[in-house]
Amino acid sequence: MTRKKNRNALLKTLLVAVCGLFASCVSTKNATYFNNVNDTAVQRIAGNFEPAIQQNDILQITVTSLNPQEALLYNVPNAANSGATATTGAAPGSGFLVDAAGNIQYPVFGSIHAAGLTTKVLADTIRTRFEQRQLLVDPVVNVRFLNFRVTMLGEVSKPAVITVTSEKISIMEALGMAGDITVYGKRENVMLIRDKDGTRTVKRLNLNDANILASPYYYLQPNDIVYVEPTKSKVAQADRSRQVLPVILSSISLLVIILDRLVIK
Repeated sequence: MTRKKNRNALLKTLLVAVCGLFASCVSTKNATYFNNVNDTAVQRIAGNFEPAIQQNDILQITVTSLNPQEALLYNVPNAANSGATATTGAAPGSGFLVDAAGNIQYPVFGSIHAAGLTTKVLADTIRTRFEQRQLLVDPVVNVRFLNFRVTMLGEVSKPAVITVTSEKISIMEALGMAGDITVYGKRENVMLIRDKDGTRTVKRLNLNDANILASPYYYLQPNDIVYVEPTKSKVAQADRSRQVLPVILSSISLLVIILDRLVIK
């Protein structure tokens, strides 16, 4: 019985040692955000962070006026847009597709250029056309994105595609919705990939620096991709695990066999 207890104690010790081999020390130096921010710091946010409409966007356009029955015509997307919305997360027939030329096909008005405009500017453009042609009494036009999504990848707790209903989201909000960066993620070197006007931009962001709060990249745009790279310790740990694990398991098996034989004797 004593030998059996000793064997169990030794096995527990071996298991603790194995766990210790896979534990890594993560420096807290780069594990916090905004290291150099002061108390009651005030920073001016430069630039306009309203997202611009792009090709392949899906827009919801609603029109109201003092003659609501006549406004109904303009709240029904045309049939040409119905099929394209099914693959973008919007219900079929629920929005207007911005085509390759940057235009939407709108009832009565026909082609309206939308790419490069904000939703507010496009709404004002459509409202002006109603007023010029006197089609509606006191028209009110609202334009919203139906496909505002950002993708969170890499060393975050919950990688996901996030649908943004408020049409405004900061990189910190997106990270919060993805469960935050893990302890193995590089906060000082977060990659932002943005496609706009046929150009792909890759920007490296340092979330340890408080200046990110005033960066033009602080607020995300539709279809942005945020990738958090793993630290060297995470990569090294993965490599070490693949190399050392078979050896450790073999050693444990051999020790267990030896211990069993000792107990039998």
